[in-house]
Amino acid sequence: MKILVTGFDPFGGENINPAYEAVWRLSSEIAGAEIITMELPTVFHNSAEALKEKIKEADPDVILCVGQAGGRSSVTPERVAINIDDARIPDNKSNQPIDEPIQSDGPAAYFSTLPVKAMVEKMRQAGVPASVSNSAGTFVCNHIMYQVLFTLDRYFPDKTGGFVHVPFIPEQVVDKPNLPSMHLEDIIRALTAGIEAIVMYQGKEDIKEIGGTIH
Repeated sequence: MKILVTGFDPFGGENINPAYEAVWRLSSEIAGAEIITMELPTVFHNSAEALKEKIKEADPDVILCVGQAGGRSSVTPERVAINIDDARIPDNKSNQPIDEPIQSDGPAAYFSTLPVKAMVEKMRQAGVPASVSNSAGTFVCNHIMYQVLFTLDRYFPDKTGGFVHVPFIPEQVVDKPNLPSMHLEDIIRALTAGIEAIVMYQGKEDIKEIGGTIH
């Protein structure tokens, strides 16, 4: 099995992005799967174009995208991506789409085709706080998750894909009082455990485990 794992470059005034910092440090082989890593630009549409080319070139079985979610205290596999761009801040090329569909002919939403609950369980077993998220936001993270699933649905139906958000790392919250953070080593451990779950559950149904929220 071959798994392509991506992380974004820094954005929003940050000089580091824990997503790619963790991604490029992953082992080249996890649970017998070959791991290929890639940095994506935090730019609407450009990120999707670059990723689509990489999928054609590398021909992975699984695409796992990783992004920063400042303010979250756990690692959060995303359940769903919605067909809307609504940028609170500009991306890294000053694009700021508001209430624009990502794909005009695409469905309202796509569900992850990765075993998100099994991933959460494995992350927790590895000693890292993790939970299922039901909102990937409306910035470039949601955009790339939707674009990946749209691309797989239309062109690569034999492949699976999804998205994981990770918290800030400690050096990012020195000037952000009361915001949570997680050590980079813990994020790497969580992603490794999540990938192990992906390999374990490839071709199988996700586990049935409580993972919903009240609000």
